[in-house]
Amino acid sequence: MTSDRKDRLFTEQDRAIADFDFGERTAEVFDDMLDRSIPQYRELQRMIGELAAQFATAGSRVYDLGCSTGITLNSLHRAVDPAAELVGVDYSEAMLDKARANLAGLPAGRLRLCAGDLNDGVAIDNASVVVLNLTLQFVRPINREGLLRTLVEGLRPGGALILVEKVLGSDALLNRQWIKLYYDMKKRNGYSETEIARKREALENVLIPYRPDENLRMLSRAGLDSVDMFFKWYNFAGFIGVKGGVKG
Repeated sequence: MTSDRKDRLFTEQDRAIADFDFGERTAEVFDDMLDRSIPQYRELQRMIGELAAQFATAGSRVYDLGCSTGITLNSLHRAVDPAAELVGVDYSEAMLDKARANLAGLPAGRLRLCAGDLNDGVAIDNASVVVLNLTLQFVRPINREGLLRTLVEGLRPGGALILVEKVLGSDALLNRQWIKLYYDMKKRNGYSETEIARKREALENVLIPYRPDENLRMLSRAGLDSVDMFFKWYNFAGFIGVKGGVKG
């Protein structure tokens, strides 16, 4: 399922640093990047599948928005009702090509992959679960609440929205500690100081995180009735919101 290509995108010190993108070079190493850069990523995948299984229903759709190379879609495939359709959306054709290759073994009719930019909005319907796994943080802040409202409108009553994000600390001193400990984790996973610094600069204007309480309030304002945080690791967090009404 995962690529054996190692992430070395930010090793070249003489290469000009551009804003981070999800093009072909990133797609080639993205699975390794996630595994080495996202804390507890395999456990997060298990949790996303486990949570989705509680809300996904036969005959409905389960969406992964910002599906990249298909890792989360594969987790959802293993976990949710086999009569639910999986829909992956990503703006990067290179990522969608990787997802098609990685998920080629899924049963016919199980999966649909679509191109779409979340900044332009996305129409969903008949959804029992919507997953935004490290995706909303790349949507321009001015567009986030409108996008979430549209997603909640497309959720069936009793459906769930699962959101995983990089987050800011509520306290400035502790926020600096969370960032330091995160970079320590990346060093343990083989990234150099140079790679960490260069990637941080590339992401500076692209990935804009919120505090956990801001994310929770945003989910509530979008129309979700039961909202909580299900995961927290220093400067990463997972949230879930459930749309009121009868499940199914």
